Amino acid sequence: MTTAPADSHEQDEHRERRELGRLLPPPPHPGLPPGRLGTTREFLLNEIDRSHRASAPTARRRVRLVLTAAVATAAVAVVVATQGSGAPGERTPPATTASVQLLNRVAQVAYTQSQAQPRASQYTYVKTVGHSTSLSEKSDGSMQRDTITQNREDWTPVDGDRPGLQRSSGGDRQTPALHGGTLNSPTYAFLADLPTDPQALLKRIYADADLNHGPGSGSTTGPDQEAFTTIGDLLRSSVAPPRVSAALYRAAGRIPGVVTVDDAVDAAGRHGVAVARVHGGERSEWIFDRRSLRLLGERTVLLEDGPWGRTGDEVTSIAVVGRGIVDAAGQTPGTRSNP
Repeated sequence: MTTAPADSHEQDEHRERRELGRLLPPPPHPGLPPGRLGTTREFLLNEIDRSHRASAPTARRRVRLVLTAAVATAAVAVVVATQGSGAPGERTPPATTASVQLLNRVAQVAYTQSQAQPRASQYTYVKTVGHSTSLSEKSDGSMQRDTITQNREDWTPVDGDRPGLQRSSGGDRQTPALHGGTLNSPTYAFLADLPTDPQALLKRIYADADLNHGPGSGSTTGPDQEAFTTIGDLLRSSVAPPRVSAALYRAAGRIPGVVTVDDAVDAAGRHGVAVARVHGGERSEWIFDRRSLRLLGERTVLLEDGPWGRTGDEVTSIAVVGRGIVDAAGQTPGTRSNP
């Protein structure tokens, strides 16, 4: 009796796991410093407990209208598939095993990072460099693509009760107070109140998508891609408590369609391995340093020719080059106030 060949999805997953093992260093061996050993043990015990309580969230729909086309392995990795990416009758495969393994390793690294509890009077600081693509219609009806530089520094009050500051090539701009924050405009205090159970956190993210862009919205993005985008935005543009960052990474491993990319380069020219999701002819990538597993940045790459460019073109590319907690707007980590 002949054995039926494995389907293409299974073959791709086996290949992806082999490639991930080749690209990444092995998980750290025993011998961690005492302080990190305790947090590592706590992380693993929490992961085991959560795996027993995981249940699939209700998939939702959300649309985002934009002009700019914008892992030590945990003891147990549980993949929970939500509904497909939005097309009627379509089901997207669950996140690949390789992507879940990578996200779990990234989550543990994030979980064990030391970070002092910030004061309400302080600010989170994030510095990014990169570019995005804009598309506009010319007078003759043809479309024109332009590359927009997006180098900036952002200072956000920890509690959101005061204005923030954004610094770019165009100068300094005061940003409005966020008064607690939201998933789309988070503060450190808002992020600190999010669930640290990855399944509960993902449910919260899908619920927000449904509230703002539910059925009848005309969204072509679909709930899964919006969940992936929302988590990516939070990880790239914010400073969160380590437990919340870890939960966000683990939650991403429960989104259908997540895969790995063996080599990706950020806007600062740094190469790494990526977790990605394909939607609408584009691949959104979160890029990590192969050794430290630190988030380097993200980019969106075209997989087919179209108005935004040709196959392989980057539509957006953003690198995170600075992050921390500071005492005043205009100050950078390790320096005194520099308004």
